[in-house]
Amino acid sequence: MDLKNSVAVVTGGNGGLGQRICHALAAAGANIAVVYAQSEAEAGKVAGELQGHGVDAAAFQCNVTDPANVARMVEQVVARFGRLDILINDAAYNKSIPFSDLDGLTTEEWSKIIDVNLTGPMHVIKAVAPVMKKQGRGRIVNIASIAGLIPGGSSIAYAVSKAGLIHLTRCMSVALAPEVLVNCVAPGLLEGTRATANLSNLQIERSASGSLLKRAADKDDCADQVVTMCRTETMTGQTVAIDSGRVFH
Repeated sequence: MDLKNSVAVVTGGNGGLGQRICHALAAAGANIAVVYAQSEAEAGKVAGELQGHGVDAAAFQCNVTDPANVARMVEQVVARFGRLDILINDAAYNKSIPFSDLDGLTTEEWSKIIDVNLTGPMHVIKAVAPVMKKQGRGRIVNIASIAGLIPGGSSIAYAVSKAGLIHLTRCMSVALAPEVLVNCVAPGLLEGTRATANLSNLQIERSASGSLLKRAADKDDCADQVVTMCRTETMTGQTVAIDSGRVFH
C-alpha cells in the first residue's frame, strides 16, 4: 500500500516507541493522528514535530479502555483528515510484579493491564474496521512484546496480555480479510520507553545480556518494521519479534 497521503492513527503516539513509529510513518508520507491518554502538551509537541516531514498531524485524546471514547476519537480523526487507513495499537500499561509474587498480582492490577493492553486494542480495531472496510483498504499493526511468546517479562498479567494481543492479531486478520491486513511487532527490551521505566535495573541488565547480540532491541528497527507491515500487500496475521536474538518462534 502506498503510504503517501494516507492517514495513520497511532495510540500511545507520544511514548518512546510511539514517537519513532509516528516519525517513520510520516517520513513515508502518512498523515498522523497522535493519540494520547493524558499528556496533551507532549502529544501536541509530537504532532508539531511531525509536520516537519511535510505531512499533516494532530493530537487526539482517547482512553482506549472506553468504547464510547474510542468511537468519538475515530469520528474526530475521520472528520479532521477525511479518511483513516492505518491503525497502530501502541498504547500499553506495564508494572513490574515478579511471577512468584501472586499476592502482588492483585485483581486491580490484572484488570488494568489486560484492559489497556488487550481489550483496548480490540475496542480500537472494532471502531476503525468499518471505516477501513468501506474504503476498501486498511492496515493494522499491533505492538506486542516477546513476553507474549515466552513465560517471562515484567509480570504474568503483562505476558498474558501480550500473548492475547498476538492471537488477537491472528483472529482479526481472519475477520477483516481481504480488505484489511493485520500484523504484529513483538519487541524485546526497549530502552527509553515508559514500559522500561517501570522495570528494575536488574531486569533490564538480564534482558540485554540474555540476547545473542548482548544489547537491547532498537526502536528504529521496530518502527521500520511497522512501516513495512503497512506497505505490504501479502502479509497478514503474522508476528515479527525484534529482540536482538532472545526468542525464536
